[in-house]
Amino acid sequence: MVIILYLIVLIAGLALLVFGLSLIGHKRYEKRVEEGTAKPDETSPFEITQEVPEECCGQHATCERDSLLAAVSKEIIYYDDEELDAYRGIASDEYTEEQVQQFADIFYELKEIEVAGWCRSLQLRGIELPDAIKDEVFLVVRERRFRPVTGGEDHSDDKVKD
Repeated sequence: MVIILYLIVLIAGLALLVFGLSLIGHKRYEKRVEEGTAKPDETSPFEITQEVPEECCGQHATCERDSLLAAVSKEIIYYDDEELDAYRGIASDEYTEEQVQQFADIFYELKEIEVAGWCRSLQLRGIELPDAIKDEVFLVVRERRFRPVTGGEDHSDDKVKD
């Protein structure tokens, strides 16, 4: 019983600490607004924004557009790849060279920004990526997570910086 009471007091104390720090941040924000030094996209810690950016905002653990989890979005989008529906249910290690080439041709025609959505679409359709191109596909998705596209620009032809 004492442990539960101790935990409740601890949680309440943490909540008060977070509220206090947010209040200090809000006061500093109000001061910057009065002085005119606040950034245009800056908001108060207490302000709730309703606008959802079209591009990934970076404020979430996963961006729906870049997530490969089929549970995030149930909408199936085709990327001129309707012919891949014939491979539904085939294991990733059972594709022939010609079938792998068909996946690769579609993959190489995609813009960098479309790759994660294409993978999600394949998952929703029950189509496994061939093992032969999986590493390359996931490399593109991973790079996009660490270097998101801003302003709708296509960075698919960018070179890696040394």
